Amino acid sequence: MNPYLDIILRSIAVYFFMVIALRVFGKKELSQLNTADIILILLISNAVQNAMVGNNSSLEGGLVAALVLFVINFILKKIMYNSKTITQLVQDKPEILIHDGIIDFKALAKLEITSQELEEVIREHGVEYFKDVKLAMMEIDGNISVISGDKTLKQTHHKRKIHKTLGALNN
Repeated sequence: MNPYLDIILRSIAVYFFMVIALRVFGKKELSQLNTADIILILLISNAVQNAMVGNNSSLEGGLVAALVLFVINFILKKIMYNSKTITQLVQDKPEILIHDGIIDFKALAKLEITSQELEEVIREHGVEYFKDVKLAMMEIDGNISVISGDKTLKQTHHKRKIHKTLGALNN
């Protein structure tokens, strides 16, 4: 087989493996980059490098693998833009956490978010009490958006920063 075709096929396989792995492990993981997560990302990138380029450690082999990743990502985004079905397969749906001051404890349990974590997020958005939240949603990118009922409060956008142990990454 042509060595560059081999790199192309390997890179595509690794890309789709990573898309599936991120889908399985959930959007919550995307918004929580702590030290253990950064280490995990570095180790994954090192582990899949050889899976993509095989024995070819040349500059050309690395550039072909990188180009394939950019192209396949571009194509997947175009397909997702045009296909709701593919988008639903690749991305999770947003989840309502609070609606008109009422907390959805089933959604919190499903997403493994504690009420203390949710309290922290709403405070970061300038809201003191759950009852003052008109809508709080876990977005598809793993961030939590909060809209208060108070027209004078400016809405803000914060990343969730929840510190988990390395053992939690393996769950």
